[in-house]
Amino acid sequence: MSAFDFRNFNDRRESSANAKAALLAKFKARPASDDPEVVARSKARAEVARAREERARERETARVEAERKAAEEKRQREEAELAAKLAREAAELAAAQERKSAELEAKKALRDARYAARKAKAKVKR
Repeated sequence: MSAFDFRNFNDRRESSANAKAALLAKFKARPASDDPEVVARSKARAEVARAREERARERETARVEAERKAAEEKRQREEAELAAKLAREAAELAAAQERKSAELEAKKALRDARYAARKAKAKVKR
């Protein structure tokens, strides 16, 4: 809290009235809206606003283009990964089928060998 104010009521009232009068004088001293200087300033402000909007549109266009490019790259990457996965699965399936056919051939060869041995044994006994 400030120290005691030695100004009396009339001083404070006069100071307030002077401040209000200064504000009113400042308002009245303002140039009219059709003044060439005011018109020039408003045109300059409008031009600055147009340039600002243009830059914002350019940034938005660049952002959208970057997002589109990123989405396209992601799609291509996912397609490549899917193609690699499908190729890997096809190779694994082919290898499994080859192993299975090799196992079947080996089993058949063993079965044929046992059959031939049994036949040979039967011929020897006769």
